[in-house]
Amino acid sequence: MANPLRSEVFRLYKNLLYLGREYPKGGDYFRDRLRAAFARNKAVEDPEQIKALIARGEYVARELEALYYLRKYRAMKKHYYED
Repeated sequence: MANPLRSEVFRLYKNLLYLGREYPKGGDYFRDRLRAAFARNKAVEDPEQIKALIARGEYVARELEALYYLRKYRAMKKHYYED
């Protein structure tokens, strides 16, 4: 794997690992799934395919952030408003 892509993959892994700490099923569950996903694709050497996998990982990161914001919003709404 080329050095610039290697650093991108490493940055993505660390970011996802950080975001996974608050995962609803638990940080350990998320970490195990994350490791398995990265291990499954560790033999990929085509730069275009690596870039596509990085884009997919960044999409997952954005979805996790949206999930956490929604959970916080619902907690605040429940706290301040009675339905």
